Amino acid sequence: MASSRDIKNRIKSIGNTKKITRAMEMVAAVKMRKAVAAALKTRTYANLSWLTVLNLSRAGNGNHQILHRLLTPRKEIKKVGIILITSNRGLCGGFNTAIINKVYESIKKYQSMGEQAVIEAEFVLIGKKGVAIHQRGHKIMADFPKLDLASEVKEVVPVANLVIHEYLNGQYDKVLVAYTDFISSAKQIPRVKQILPIEIEQADEYLGIVGQDSRLGIDKEFIQDKEEKHLPSGKFNYEYVFEPSPAEVLNELLPRLIEIQLYQALLESNASEHSARLAAMHQATQAAGDMVGELTLSFNKARQAGITAEIAEISAGANALL
Repeated sequence: MASSRDIKNRIKSIGNTKKITRAMEMVAAVKMRKAVAAALKTRTYANLSWLTVLNLSRAGNGNHQILHRLLTPRKEIKKVGIILITSNRGLCGGFNTAIINKVYESIKKYQSMGEQAVIEAEFVLIGKKGVAIHQRGHKIMADFPKLDLASEVKEVVPVANLVIHEYLNGQYDKVLVAYTDFISSAKQIPRVKQILPIEIEQADEYLGIVGQDSRLGIDKEFIQDKEEKHLPSGKFNYEYVFEPSPAEVLNELLPRLIEIQLYQALLESNASEHSARLAAMHQATQAAGDMVGELTLSFNKARQAGITAEIAEISAGANALL
């Protein structure tokens, strides 16, 4: 059994650690509230802007027109660009590991498209912890800084410009964004969403798990209700006139849409990161408290044993003098 002095030093050390984790928990709670508020405020706009372009794409597809190069899928997929959003620091549980594993599973899915067709994956990182993907043998094209709390769309504009440029030049045949979707403070889900080319029919249409939890932002029923109310099919036929032209409108609109989608993904990831860190620090604080309690019990037992031994020695000495 360790001495009472050693146990006392351990209690002091764990108590100091508990103070640190408690302080980090409080900081994470403040950042989480701000990040969640930012993600929920912009989620509706991001999803409706995405829906707008999907509707424009469907209109062009119905007329058998190719309105923009960003709407045209490639016939053969050889190289995929992936924007990976992670955290800058650890101490957030399995947050980074979950999104990296999700990306790795998606890569393996693309790699299983034939013996002769080997699809290459290249990464654009937002967040320092994403560099771990390099250890799995994947190339990192660019690494962008990431703030704990994103405040403006301009923070993702360089990333959007890079992937759009590489896609239009034929370097990438698809562009995906890997981020962690915020569901609640206790649940975050890693997702990989395609942003280029903008496909008309996608099973995974929106950011923010819209359609799965009506308490968060808008859902598919909300969108369908608005369409039926304001666009009653079979009663009216609308003809849209674009000025100066649909191509020029989309040329300005589509890059902004990609920026909004990346910005929303960054907000969702930030909210998930701070929620995960809050939960991890809360668990660490509780674990430290439990350890202090156990060590205090051991310390009391050791001290009681020491006192009992001293009393026994004093009694034995007294009896020897008689």
